[in-house]
Amino acid sequence: MKPETRIHALSIREAIAWASRRVRASAPRLAAEVLLAHVLNVSRAYLLAHPERTLAPDEWEAFARLVARSEQGEPLFYLIGEREFYGMPFKVTPAVLIPRPETEGLVDAALEWARSRAYRTYAPLVFADIGTGSGCIAVALAVYLPNSRGYATDLSPEALEVAQENAARHGVASRLTFLQGDLCAPLPEPVDLLVANLPYVARSEWADLDPAIREYEPILALDGGPDGLDLIRRFLAQAPGYLRPIGAVFLEIGAGQGPAVLTLARAAFPRAVIRLLKDAAGLDRIVAITH
Repeated sequence: MKPETRIHALSIREAIAWASRRVRASAPRLAAEVLLAHVLNVSRAYLLAHPERTLAPDEWEAFARLVARSEQGEPLFYLIGEREFYGMPFKVTPAVLIPRPETEGLVDAALEWARSRAYRTYAPLVFADIGTGSGCIAVALAVYLPNSRGYATDLSPEALEVAQENAARHGVASRLTFLQGDLCAPLPEPVDLLVANLPYVARSEWADLDPAIREYEPILALDGGPDGLDLIRRFLAQAPGYLRPIGAVFLEIGAGQGPAVLTLARAAFPRAVIRLLKDAAGLDRIVAITH
């Protein structure tokens, strides 16, 4: 879609008002501000402080193109190519799932376990992020566990390219090894900590997804099979063979999958302590398997 013809030079205030009526977002004005700040390479605070500044023709055209893409339903974070996760900016492209705030709870739980483990052993921790996508989980763990090294696996080579860029951006590329392949299969050794946010959308839920998710985010990162548990089931069957003694597994799940995944986890790890952790909304979100 071509951007609308600019009748006159628009100010920042006018451009935001114009875009707020067009973008598809739950908070249209915020989305308009984020898009314009991205185009101008300034902060949102700058926009608020300089509402009368006039957009140059090339700035207007770039902004109008992004707004037109938003009107078609393309997610905001793909438009700006970035999403914050765990206090850090991460590159995102349509090859990777956009990181969600709920997944920060997975990192919280893994970090809490890893730090408690430090009191029991001085050996560097080795972790693996299975189905890494943008690499946000692996990078966050590497940043906050400086005495660690990790592996990150994914089926998608395009996703691994994005993850490697994010690792380099945050200075942890030398401690992360990226491996293409199915779930745990590419790992060259057992690890102390397995973390995974695997596809868990059931086929029956597909039609109810937000169109911005269904039409733009990668199906490979969403489709969990008929009951949403295909990859989780295979991962839990593999995990014991890739985990060191007294290791741990932290797995993100769908809100209604707790009982089923607990049953799978108990079958795979009959001697482990298995807990179901809730997210900020009080929904089942993480299965924690510890020894």
